[in-house]
Amino acid sequence: MSTMTIQERLRSVPIFAELSKAELRSISRLMTPTKIRKGRALAKQGQIGREFIVILEGEAKVERDGNTVATLHEGDFLGELSVLTGEPRIANVVAATDMQVQVLTRTELLALLDSKPVVAKKMLMGILKRYREMRNSIRSISQN
Repeated sequence: MSTMTIQERLRSVPIFAELSKAELRSISRLMTPTKIRKGRALAKQGQIGREFIVILEGEAKVERDGNTVATLHEGDFLGELSVLTGEPRIANVVAATDMQVQVLTRTELLALLDSKPVVAKKMLMGILKRYREMRNSIRSISQN
């Protein structure tokens, strides 16, 4: 496992990129370390998103409509937008190996945002940046 701290991992998540060290520490304190067994679903397509997950160790396969579309590794994350919006997951994510992850629930994150509006504002800026990047990426794919 890498020596990168959970705060450093969170900083690499676009929606958390604008947060200070203290704000990242507040979020990391809410996260729960969890072991995931090979074959277990981390997210199910169509189900409401209730957790944001950072992968500390192991590998997961991302499947959409029965097709593998990506592989997630140490340092990758999932569920950052659906944990905020409560919208259904857009893909299945299944542990390809035994894994160690950090989990932040929707309830915990929303309570933090209610108590610290400045964190909510900074996260909104990160979400908007991520949205723009995704929109530009889609445009570039459709132009080719």
